[in-house]
Amino acid sequence: MSRFQYFVAASLDGFIATSGDDLGWLLQFDGFEGGKESYDTFMADVGCIVMGGETYAWLMEHEPGNWPYPDTPCYVFTRHEHTAPAGSDITFVRGDVREFIQDFKENAAGRNIWVVGGGNLAAQFADAGLLDELILSVIPVVLGDGKRLLPLEGPTPPLELTASRTMGRGIVELRYRLSAGGNAA
Repeated sequence: MSRFQYFVAASLDGFIATSGDDLGWLLQFDGFEGGKESYDTFMADVGCIVMGGETYAWLMEHEPGNWPYPDTPCYVFTRHEHTAPAGSDITFVRGDVREFIQDFKENAAGRNIWVVGGGNLAAQFADAGLLDELILSVIPVVLGDGKRLLPLEGPTPPLELTASRTMGRGIVELRYRLSAGGNAA
């Protein structure tokens, strides 16, 4: 059964990017011990990607002509007009995330659905009770402000910690099950 997973890195103070979308603080940790293994293991179970428009624009700006997910169907939620890179399987959509749940699941073909951000898109899934798991790499950096990990209104019910591990350079990976998750729709 497909699960909706938010696999993400955040600073110690809960930000996934600076307010100007700078990821230099995170990219300095590229190649840390355990990072590639964690990512590769995660991606082996991903059958569909759901991405926010700002994340897509960042990828296109910073990796022009290099779509990192050529073999995985991807839905991009955006209000802007974009073109897809050659060789990609990208569908641009607008609307409530609940409208597309069946499409995501069909494209995932029994594998998991990765909600790739940003935090606002992941929050929409969480608000709808659709986000099953948060896989968070806590990066030992304090940003002070920026784009929040999961910008929800009010407190959530307690999340259930299902696994944790220390990785290289002081990074800790935490896996949480969201008690409100459950593949609604």
